[in-house]
Amino acid sequence: MGRVIIGIPTLGRAPILLQTILSFSRQQRLPDLVVISCTSDADVAGLKDANLPFAIRVISGPKGATFQRNRILETLHPGDILLLLDDDFLMAADYLTRLERIFDADPDVAMLTGTVLADGILGPGYSHDQGRAIIKTHPVSTPREGLIDVANGYGCNFAFRADPVLEHGIRFDERLPLYSWLEDVDFSTQLSPHGRIVRAEALRGVHLGTKGGRTPGLLFGYSQIANPLYLMRKGTMPPGRAVAQMLRNMAANIVRSVVPQPWADHRGRLRGNLVAIGDVLRGRASPERILSLKS
Repeated sequence: MGRVIIGIPTLGRAPILLQTILSFSRQQRLPDLVVISCTSDADVAGLKDANLPFAIRVISGPKGATFQRNRILETLHPGDILLLLDDDFLMAADYLTRLERIFDADPDVAMLTGTVLADGILGPGYSHDQGRAIIKTHPVSTPREGLIDVANGYGCNFAFRADPVLEHGIRFDERLPLYSWLEDVDFSTQLSPHGRIVRAEALRGVHLGTKGGRTPGLLFGYSQIANPLYLMRKGTMPPGRAVAQMLRNMAANIVRSVVPQPWADHRGRLRGNLVAIGDVLRGRASPERILSLKS
């Protein structure tokens, strides 16, 4: 096996990114390279002064999760393993050790996603200190990795072999702009003919769910309808799953519009849902429409 690379797309969250990068120094097995895909120098402020025990590369270009992740794919060599992380995902210290062990032991595994012990995106979010405390309270109870076949990797932490990606030209769909809702589902489906997609119980981490730098409620709500429809038509999301996803999103937004949560703009999301449904009826719904909507 080649290098173990960590890739992180980031935008407007330099302090969070820096803390996350510093946490990699606690890994039992250090990454061979960390690639940061940003949009400007401000996104990586403070990083050049960090004393890190691993190589780091910063690449810059247009914003949007799919654009930024595709720039990371361009750095891959045959034999590499790429672990894509959100800039607010905190790994247990044995994460990379176990990840490498799984890919070495099972050549049938094409993609590997970890177990999220707590997901701050569902609430007000966690600090790095809180994330470390959660990890400490969830030790691995078995030496086995506990591989479970899943439909897709979870976008905040998933790893895959470079070989099928390079050989078959697999890329993140750049028609899913900005926050790129469900780009992980689309990419996983493209990769699935080339090996198993699994979740490992022993790969533990916490998605801090930092709220800064995320897509406004109206735009995200539009994507909650337009993106599943687009992927369903493309063939990378089954119709039943796409419809269930849309109904679940709308139901949550309706409930939370009545009983709002301070950390999420559910009323804005519901408004975006309704705008998207109107566009569906007019025959003009598309993921890119969020680029012309005023939030």
